[in-house]
Amino acid sequence: MDTGQSSLQAVVQRRGTALVVASLGSAVLGLLASWPYKEETGNWVLQAQGQDLGNLVAVVALIVGAVRMRAGSLKAVQLWAGTLFYLLYAYIVYSFAVHFGRLFLVYVAILGLVFYTLIAALPTRARPAAYPRGAVRVFAAWVLIGTGALFALLWLSEPIPATVSGQAPPSQQAAGLIVNPIHVIDLSVVLPGMITIGILALRGNRTGLFLTVPALVFCVLMGSSIIAAMLLIVMSGGYERIGPDGDGFRGCRHQPRSSPRLRAPAYRAPQSPARLNT
Repeated sequence: MDTGQSSLQAVVQRRGTALVVASLGSAVLGLLASWPYKEETGNWVLQAQGQDLGNLVAVVALIVGAVRMRAGSLKAVQLWAGTLFYLLYAYIVYSFAVHFGRLFLVYVAILGLVFYTLIAALPTRARPAAYPRGAVRVFAAWVLIGTGALFALLWLSEPIPATVSGQAPPSQQAAGLIVNPIHVIDLSVVLPGMITIGILALRGNRTGLFLTVPALVFCVLMGSSIIAAMLLIVMSGGYERIGPDGDGFRGCRHQPRSSPRLRAPAYRAPQSPARLNT
């Protein structure tokens, strides 16, 4: 076992347990307790709980990766890196798009822990044996490029018309948000990153080849949270149609649970002077 692998195992031992416990605890509370999302709209609650279910899958992936890393598996390192990318994404959303509450500092602590653990989980050197090869490399690269391009088009189908009309996107209004953090993160970082990794992998670039597996792990975990949110919305009876919302949904009929703070004020037509004098 090389020095880099030993160092990574030390990081896993020191931070892995705390990360698993904190992520598991916040996800369980989000699913079972009423207070973590009491200020959110019903639409945003269901999307957050879908993310919580995805986080439970991520916790399992962290545990499996940690066990496999003890055997010296570099693929387990890639699994860990992809899971950490997913958790970084998730807790950025929790930290910035959930009303302040008793879990706020927990979200922030997990975000910081994930960020610095991710830095340690990305080795500066990787054995070429861990890279996808041949047809697998080409297929994986095109999956990343295609996924990034298609979701970019899907996400832009709301903000562009909304920008032209000067009105907030319908999905954003349904979720009760001032801006959609998913659109921000995806369009600025995630989707361009997926396309870039795919292109680098096609060119045989080592960085792109190493990051291909973590990027695919990220896609699988994010897909699980999207499916979970879809099922929750359908089961709640508030489903209208799938659209380019934060987790892929919009038009949910749920009303805000308790706070109207982020709701747009209703428009009232100005009264005529004659009517004002009556």
